Amino acid sequence: MLQPMRDDRSTGRVTLAQVASQAGVSLSTVSKVLNGRPDVSAPTRVKVEELLEAHGYRRSAPSAPETPLIEIVFHELDSAWSMELIRGMQNVAKTAGVSVVLTETGTRHSPGAEWVEGVLRRRPLGVVLVFSTLPDELKQKLWSRAIPFVIIDPAGDPEPDVPSVGSANWAGGLAATRHLLDLGHRAIAVVTGPEDMLCSLARLDGFRSAMAMAGAEVDPRLVRFGDFHVQAGYDHAMELLRLPERPTAIFAGSDLQALGVLEAARVLGVQVPEDLSVVGYDDIPLAQWSSPALTTVHQPLVEMAEEAARMLLRLRRGHQGGGPRADRSDARPDTRPETRPDQADTRIEFGTRLVVRNSTAVVKSAAE
Repeated sequence: MLQPMRDDRSTGRVTLAQVASQAGVSLSTVSKVLNGRPDVSAPTRVKVEELLEAHGYRRSAPSAPETPLIEIVFHELDSAWSMELIRGMQNVAKTAGVSVVLTETGTRHSPGAEWVEGVLRRRPLGVVLVFSTLPDELKQKLWSRAIPFVIIDPAGDPEPDVPSVGSANWAGGLAATRHLLDLGHRAIAVVTGPEDMLCSLARLDGFRSAMAMAGAEVDPRLVRFGDFHVQAGYDHAMELLRLPERPTAIFAGSDLQALGVLEAARVLGVQVPEDLSVVGYDDIPLAQWSSPALTTVHQPLVEMAEEAARMLLRLRRGHQGGGPRADRSDARPDTRPETRPDQADTRIEFGTRLVVRNSTAVVKSAAE
């Protein structure tokens, strides 16, 4: 159990020496924990972290490294979608005179637990995370080191204190489905993303809403959950297009899945758009070069990443200020409550829009 710690009478703040004394470690060990050094045992690190948190410690911003870095963290880097985000980050970083470092870790929901130790050692100016959220423990560690972070395209509804940049997924699903309905399609299938991601469900809800408003029935057999990759689009389309009453249109929850749908149609001899209309989502550069060119929902990935980078740099400036360096032996922790980002400035949602190309057409029965 943590014992009360006596404040320094001249400042009203506890000193790092007092933290070290209560933890039963040396002052240099506390400094190592503060600076993310690896040569500290896990139990000691936890004890020191608990004491620092209990006394409201918020580390002052470190002095700028020789080569300032902003870090973007993905759970995977093998898609054109990721490349668009990197491009947007690089646009802002170049203007700001900083470099971008890429990290791959964790699952689509959150980064791996081991990642935070590395980022504390690297001390970037800030971190952009392409995940649904960030566990409380990792948030606390980043806040305590004054390392700002922003979540981009959150798959869930991020907490009020989590800066985020997203897009209008429900409206995108609505627009894609309305386009197909306006072309006379009623047997419309949807291959959205993972069932445990809110962006997937929001696009599916937009699809359902458009169908309901048009008085069109949603056939449960035509609703599929993929993973946003080409193979999932191909596999689901192969099943859908082999149904006795196959759909006349497929709305894919990503352009990569839509490319898989186009390949399945080619293999089965189904002509696009004569026999099957296909709509994607994202509008990655490859969409306009597919055969036929893909009708899709434009999600402004580059602009989203640019805004996330700008937001990160604004948060960084908010963290900067006077105060002692954490690795100095005479440094004193700040016992004031930790500051959190202002929600009004850190929750941004970009609009989406339909881009009509050559993969959609009037349904055959209506055209004849």
